[in-house]
Amino acid sequence: MSFQAYLDNIEDKTGLTPRQFIALAQEKGFDDPSTKAGVIVDWLKADFDLGRGHAMAIVHIIKNGEKIDTKHVGSGTAHSDASDTLWLDGKQNRPA
Repeated sequence: MSFQAYLDNIEDKTGLTPRQFIALAQEKGFDDPSTKAGVIVDWLKADFDLGRGHAMAIVHIIKNGEKIDTKHVGSGTAHSDASDTLWLDGKQNRPA
């Protein structure tokens, strides 16, 4: 499953876009670079029932924004993405 597909699945499950998760994390102060991933994972599990893999996808966008490593772009593997830029504003708003 691609990184973008993880984010899309999280949106399906929670009704929240990745950008909304970033805003919620900022409200909680979790966007501070010193915040450990485990703290965010625990919050996402408790409040949204996200498993570790999906929670770590949210941790990545909270800490790194929309960019992913280019080694995952067009690799042809199961985790391949079409771009090094993730769409964070919801599936319905994604450009065609």
